[in-house]
Amino acid sequence: MKGYVQVYTGDGKGKTTAALGLSLRAAGAGLKVFIAQFVKMGEYSEIKALKRFADLISVEQFGLGRFIKGVPSAGDIKAAQKGLAKVKAVMASGEHQVVILEEANVAVKLKLLSVQDLVDIIADKPEDVELIITGRGADPEIIAKADLVTEMQEIKHYFQQGVAARVGIEK
Repeated sequence: MKGYVQVYTGDGKGKTTAALGLSLRAAGAGLKVFIAQFVKMGEYSEIKALKRFADLISVEQFGLGRFIKGVPSAGDIKAAQKGLAKVKAVMASGEHQVVILEEANVAVKLKLLSVQDLVDIIADKPEDVELIITGRGADPEIIAKADLVTEMQEIKHYFQQGVAARVGIEK
């Protein structure tokens, strides 16, 4: 099966949810999935749930688990670069049919990765691997290289009324 490049971006809710939904669909079809979570670190509800599918879905986090404001630390950059190297190794191994780079667009915006890093990942993608890149603020060059781009647009959100992130729904 030919693999394509999908990008989920925009300021609305649902980018990670869409990618995780695709991972479940792929696992249901017997495909192996690798999810690299950039910037994030922690035991989010989706991490707990995906452990039930550990035979088909692997998740690794490449963040330090804190909000990055301003210039990222050397540790933040090192974590992201470790994730980039892991993604390259996973794609080269031929063992996974779906590779998800969650929050990779944000990692670029924070200067943890470069646009060229993502362009290279896209260029090096094996023909039979489906590559999904998520996160706000996808660079125009990444959008141009993608086969499918979905922009999540916020129309209305209950966060604006002071509703905090809820376990099982947003976190």
